[in-house]
Amino acid sequence: MDAIEAILSRRSIRRYTSQKVSDQLIKELLEAAMSAPSASNEQPWHFVIIDDRKILEGIPRFHPYSSMLREAPVAILVCIDLDAGTEGFLIQDGSAATENILIAAYAKGLGAVWLGIYPLKERITGMRKLLAIPDRILPLSLISIGYPGERIPRGNRYQASRVHKNRW
Repeated sequence: MDAIEAILSRRSIRRYTSQKVSDQLIKELLEAAMSAPSASNEQPWHFVIIDDRKILEGIPRFHPYSSMLREAPVAILVCIDLDAGTEGFLIQDGSAATENILIAAYAKGLGAVWLGIYPLKERITGMRKLLAIPDRILPLSLISIGYPGERIPRGNRYQASRVHKNRW
């Protein structure tokens, strides 16, 4: 699958089969994440792979939109180191890594959905407590991953009315 096709046809998948995602596939997703652009090439990210059922099932206690984790075989928490990177661009850096994971997952035949953590304090605090994350590390986003248990057709999200040339 080429990059444009993966970007245009990727959809948020919230239902998964019981098939395990291999460690090799997870490594490939993390390689894609770490290939994202970052300000001054600082690469301020860290990743937590979560495949422990108790942890995955505990997240919905403080994240109201994460019920799909109850059937997901794995999730990746994208974090940023507040002591690293270029100030003011850390969220963008972590978001670029998150998007790379989503596109790579789809290109590899997996389904995934981006679950926002930052900027909501109860979600940040919940993830820090659950995973013993140090204060200098900010949990940014959580990506639920598995083999798709649903198919969502490609849509057309292009809106010419949102495009401006040279001026507003």
